[in-house]
Amino acid sequence: MSHKEILEALSGLLVAMFVAILSSTVVTNALPRIVSDLHGTQTGYTWVLVATMLAMTATTPIWGKLADLFSKKLLIQVALVVYVSGSALAGLAQSMSWLIGARVITGVGVGGVMALIQIIIGSMVSPRERGRYSGYIGASFGLATLLGPLVGGLIVDSALGWRGCFYVGLPFAIVSIAILQAKLHLPTVRRPVRIDYLGSVLIMGGVSLLLVWVSLAGSQFAWWSATTAYLVIGGLVALAAAVYVEAKVAAEPIIPLELFKDRTIALATISAIFVGVVLLSGTTFLSEYFQSSRGMSPTHAGLMSLAMVAGLMGTSIVSGRLISTTGRWKVWLVGGMAAIVVGSALLGTIDGETSLVLVGVFMFVLGMGLGATQQNLILSVQNNVDQANIGAASSVVAFFRTMGGAIGVSALGAVLSHRVSVHVTDGVTALVQGGQITADQAKALGDGTSVPDISALPAALANVFESAFGTATGQIFLFAVPCAVLALLAVSFIKETRLRTTLDSLESPELAIDVAAELEVGGRR
Repeated sequence: MSHKEILEALSGLLVAMFVAILSSTVVTNALPRIVSDLHGTQTGYTWVLVATMLAMTATTPIWGKLADLFSKKLLIQVALVVYVSGSALAGLAQSMSWLIGARVITGVGVGGVMALIQIIIGSMVSPRERGRYSGYIGASFGLATLLGPLVGGLIVDSALGWRGCFYVGLPFAIVSIAILQAKLHLPTVRRPVRIDYLGSVLIMGGVSLLLVWVSLAGSQFAWWSATTAYLVIGGLVALAAAVYVEAKVAAEPIIPLELFKDRTIALATISAIFVGVVLLSGTTFLSEYFQSSRGMSPTHAGLMSLAMVAGLMGTSIVSGRLISTTGRWKVWLVGGMAAIVVGSALLGTIDGETSLVLVGVFMFVLGMGLGATQQNLILSVQNNVDQANIGAASSVVAFFRTMGGAIGVSALGAVLSHRVSVHVTDGVTALVQGGQITADQAKALGDGTSVPDISALPAALANVFESAFGTATGQIFLFAVPCAVLALLAVSFIKETRLRTTLDSLESPELAIDVAAELEVGGRR
């Protein structure tokens, strides 16, 4: 494809990327209002997010495998239609259960979009040139991350209310489908289809059981209980069975285990898990922090995300350009991971009184790290596989990154709920003992697990909740720091190879570059 043809097709992919990111960022600022209106709890708040990510996690490898078997253009259009259906149902939600179910459908669609964008670009552009276009993807990611909270905040504060947030992405999805239909032209290599349904069910079941345990233990049942045993043992058995099926039974495994024999893919996958934890923690809990601890409106909370987005967009675009120029990518992975470690540690120091300027600086540092690592992790993997496996390899990294995010949001959401409950209970007890409020007034916050309308609370109780949430938010980032450190160690051991200038791998990346140069000189490229 010529540069013009690539840009035309890329425009449809960028709109699809915008829609996928918008689906989560536009809702993030609305969630405190949504959960309050639907009489949900902090656990419900977490599961609105976890349900989407769980669906993304479970279906990403399936989308990747389908991309190696069917038309990639048709698949991404189907994924966008699934996303539209889930969003429409979410906008009609009358209960938390309804909303969570609708977000599962949305997650299936978003998982397909996110996986297929990387796969399609990998099928259009060589690894050496891919950095150039990855910058555009990073910019689209940053724009959606920036506009999502702002638009979501404005919609929530308008006459449309929070339900309007679920419909704002629909026009963009329709535009993306039309552009892709007209401009995306890729060859489809057809071969017998053998989908690994058993493996996908076992993976989804195992991950689901463990996430249910992590998010509900300590609130719905004790950490050490029969329910815990059932969930943990059941989850581990299901995942062990999934590994056996993928290795010995499935003719077309959802996750080809032989991919992990490649050192780069194995280490990139480990890193992706821990990056997912930090990424989702930053984008999920900081928005709630600004509203629940700092008393901001959804619109104001959206403006606070500018700092992280500025860092993310800057390093994403710059790193993409320089990687295409130099062919060197590891320095960006290592430097980006180091910035993630520092940013997470700095955010671990915040509470309800921390200067907003400092919070913004900490978010900027974290954003810089995320921008330098997200696209480049997948780039390093795509450089080591041929076209026949690019879908599976790309989706494996996306799968584990999303799984890390789901585990992170679920686990850290449980930690957040527990710490808020502890701090609220201590604060309310002190107020009652000091005679500042009565026992009846203290019941307004219950046990601290609900998400109250802070503006409707008496000043003393509002202060207790805001302080509790601010302190707890800093504490969950401290839990994320070890994950960031492990991700840094993983990328440090990745062996850097020069980026190919061909779409398909030959004997080695270096040979690919030599052959491409000879063809170009001979005028036969």
